[in-house]
Amino acid sequence: MSDNTAAIEEGAKKSGILWLALDRPRLAWHAWHDGAIYLVTGGEEQQLPGLDALDRVRVTLRSKDNGARLVEFEAAVSAVDQAAAPDVVAVLAKERLNARDSEHLPERWARESTIWRLTPQH
Repeated sequence: MSDNTAAIEEGAKKSGILWLALDRPRLAWHAWHDGAIYLVTGGEEQQLPGLDALDRVRVTLRSKDNGARLVEFEAAVSAVDQAAAPDVVAVLAKERLNARDSEHLPERWARESTIWRLTPQH
């Protein structure tokens, strides 16, 4: 594992939020799983305008303690087939705070949201 990969993994695991360079810097909650960052958009979840049109996005991870920039990197963007990735859905559901319907998140996401995989590029 390269130093940059280790920094990305550590930063993504320690903080549940990140910044994406979209139309402007956008804050997003996420989960780290299996070497990638996953996030949910659409429906009642976070709105990240323009993410669906990108092949790559610039990601910034900041320190949970003091907000300092830990690492910036390019990530490949791809939509996740939720039916084929129950492990990813479970990890995201566990990380989703303050959901009004936490026991029904997977069903709601399948109906109205998109799960994205952001794979760090080296």
